[in-house]
Amino acid sequence: MTRAAATNNPYAEAEALALRALDLALAAVGSGEAHLVSDAAVRRLMTAAVKLYAAKADGEARSFRALEGRYDEVVRPTEALTAVTEVLRALRLGPVEFGLWSRRRPEDYHETGAGER
Repeated sequence: MTRAAATNNPYAEAEALALRALDLALAAVGSGEAHLVSDAAVRRLMTAAVKLYAAKADGEARSFRALEGRYDEVVRPTEALTAVTEVLRALRLGPVEFGLWSRRRPEDYHETGAGER
């Protein structure tokens, strides 16, 4: 993104904030200090991520990789399942609703990196 384009984008700050939030989260988890981040802060980050992902995926009619890394080197399967389970629980949704709404992705971005922007 050019400097001019960034200036015209009222949401350009989200790029730097996302990198900083990821760095802080990885540091907190890596040092065993995740407890120092409030539940409210985690809830706000999760809410922001879910809202933006859904708006981009639905609005742009495409799927893209939702997590950093190629497979599980950044987020482990157990971590992902823990978070997804709590998102579903917060909305009073279960496995049936999840199954009905799951998308079949048209590309295998997990292996090819397709869909990166």
